[in-house]
Amino acid sequence: MHQLLDDMIETMRDAPGVGLAAPQVGVSLRVTVVEFPEDEDDPENTQRIYELINPDVIKSKGADIAQEGCLSIPGLAADVERATHVVIRAQDRNGKEIRIKAYDWLARIMLHEIDHLHGVLMTDKATQVYKLVKNEDGDIEAIPLDKAPVVRRVTQMIDAA
Repeated sequence: MHQLLDDMIETMRDAPGVGLAAPQVGVSLRVTVVEFPEDEDDPENTQRIYELINPDVIKSKGADIAQEGCLSIPGLAADVERATHVVIRAQDRNGKEIRIKAYDWLARIMLHEIDHLHGVLMTDKATQVYKLVKNEDGDIEAIPLDKAPVVRRVTQMIDAA
């Protein structure tokens, strides 16, 4: 378990991402890792790693819709409604039961990763899905999927002709 957690943290950071669930790396275990700053005003010096084994949401309150991305679906983003406050019960890497109170973005990230453990992707819960495209200035824009330009493969164009 220790090696799996260490490898998942490395993979998450290399991606780069803020969370990763074991099924995303082909491991059928209820394990997630999350890295998020404890102080959003000083993120570089306050990063905290959360390792959750067999996590369960035991309390949730509030709701907010915000845009999320996912390492499993690169190039897409989605507006997803999630609880703004959660209490999660899990085990740490040593098997000790832990409880985590998470608010706002941390709650969103943890719920997103826990969804992966149930085979649920952000697009399954999305109120809107976006394609991420670079604009002329080189900035990334989120274009609603139904309005995003479609890129066809050359072979499809030849077959259609």
